[in-house]
Amino acid sequence: MKPLHYRAHFERHRTERIGWLRAAVLGANDGIISTASLVAGVAAAQASHANIMTTAVAGLVAGAMSMAAGEFVSVHSQADTEKADLERERDELATDGEAELRELTAIYVRRGLEPVLANEVATQLMAHDALGAHARDELGISEALSARPLQAAMASAVSFAVGAAMPLTVVALAPERSLLQWTVVSAAFFLALLGAIAATIGGTPVARSAMRVTFWGTLAMAVTAGVGALFGAPP
Repeated sequence: MKPLHYRAHFERHRTERIGWLRAAVLGANDGIISTASLVAGVAAAQASHANIMTTAVAGLVAGAMSMAAGEFVSVHSQADTEKADLERERDELATDGEAELRELTAIYVRRGLEPVLANEVATQLMAHDALGAHARDELGISEALSARPLQAAMASAVSFAVGAAMPLTVVALAPERSLLQWTVVSAAFFLALLGAIAATIGGTPVARSAMRVTFWGTLAMAVTAGVGALFGAPP
């Protein structure tokens, strides 16, 4: 019998993008909604065009910095937790490797392998990369899904700024009398487009994603405009 020769087969999966995709979509979505809502609220309060522009620019800068800081802190906390778990696992492998082998074997048995085969698989994987095997199959930590604080922070800040720049551009170009209408309609369009792009990249239904993002964004603008009209100066 001829020996079997295995050739590596490389595939790219959507889960590899989930870290930056989540941060980018969240940032752009928040940029559009936050800035458009600010503009809608201030415009409904009968503010001048200059004040509306100042509000939009300030919202872009403040929002981008806030998104970056918040994302960095939250994802860094996740990374610290993962690091602590890996250190604990490394210590357990060094002090009681047999128990860790049994633990990994039990995991594979629960996944459907026969006990003997599960033990063989666990033994070979631990001989190749014990910590990597336990990180992946016991802790659920993989390269594709591991926390990357700086990447998430940068993606959030840049995507927020890009998202916020869309309603800001509309504010700069739209007629002052119909500024509120232009802001709401254009922001709804931008949100639908964002939802469609995110769904396409992530491989999820486009229409459902676009409708969900647009609905909640429009609701936020409506509430903010209502507050602005309620507490704003009379025309």
